[in-house]
Amino acid sequence: MANSSDPAAAGSDAPSSVIEQARAAAVDTAGSPDVVGDHLGASPEPPFAGPDGEALGEVVTHSFASRLPGYTGWYWAVTLARVPGEERVTLDEVVLLPGEQALLAPAWVPWHERLRPGDLSIGDVLPSTEDDPRLVPVYTADDDSADDPEGSVVASEAGLGRERVMSREGRAEAAARWSAGEFGPRSAMARQAPGPCGTCGFFLPLAGSLRHGFGACGNVYAPADGRVVTVDYGCGAHSQATLVADDAAEVVRSARYDTGSFDVLTD
Repeated sequence: MANSSDPAAAGSDAPSSVIEQARAAAVDTAGSPDVVGDHLGASPEPPFAGPDGEALGEVVTHSFASRLPGYTGWYWAVTLARVPGEERVTLDEVVLLPGEQALLAPAWVPWHERLRPGDLSIGDVLPSTEDDPRLVPVYTADDDSADDPEGSVVASEAGLGRERVMSREGRAEAAARWSAGEFGPRSAMARQAPGPCGTCGFFLPLAGSLRHGFGACGNVYAPADGRVVTVDYGCGAHSQATLVADDAAEVVRSARYDTGSFDVLTD
C-alpha cells in the first residue's frame, strides 16, 4: 500500500504502459471505469528482500482519484512489483484508501461504552463483560460480608447460582450515582424535608457495606416509595413529621348560635 497520505504530491516517471496496467487493475476491482479517476502519482514502497536481506524486487504504488459516490477525497492505490532486470510487472494488491481530505466515520466505540442509563428497553439483553470491574467472583468478596448482618456473602451466595457479585469499585460507583441522583441529600425535596430518611420508620436499610448509607423507602405516599434513598435524603412523608400549630389561629372555647332567624318569646 502507499506510504504517502497525499498521493497527489508524488510524481511519477513510470511508463504509460505500467500506469495503464495499474489503471486496469483498479477498474477491475472497482467494477466500472467511471469510478476510477486521473492518475495522481506513484510512491515507491520498501523493496522486498531475500533471506540474506538482498533486494529482490522493486515495489511501486500508483494512485488514482476515486469517483465512487460517497468517497470524496479517497483514492485507489494499486501496488505493482518488478524483479530487477525483468520487464514483466506483477500486481500485488488494489485497495481504496482515504486521503487527507477524506470524510471518515467516527472511531469505533465498544457498545458497553456507548450505552447510557435508560437505553435498555423491553426485550433488550445487556450481557456483562468478563472483565467488568463492577463485578467479582463471589468467593473473592470480603469487605461486604463483614458488614452484612445476615451472614457471610460467600455462605449465602454459594449454591444459589450467582457466580459474581458487585466489587468494591462497583458498589462505590453505585453509591456515588445514587447520592448525586433524585433521592440524594442535595435534591430539592431533601433540603425541605422535616427529617432524614435514616430516622424515618419507613426506611428499610440495605444489607452489606451499603447498609450504613442507603436503604429503600417503604412509604406508599412518599415520592421515593420502592426506590433506593440515601440515609440523609428526606421528604414530607417522614414518619415523625408533625404539623406545627398556628398561634395566630382563633381558638373557640364556647358554642355559638345564630339567633337571627329565631323569634324571641317573652312571658
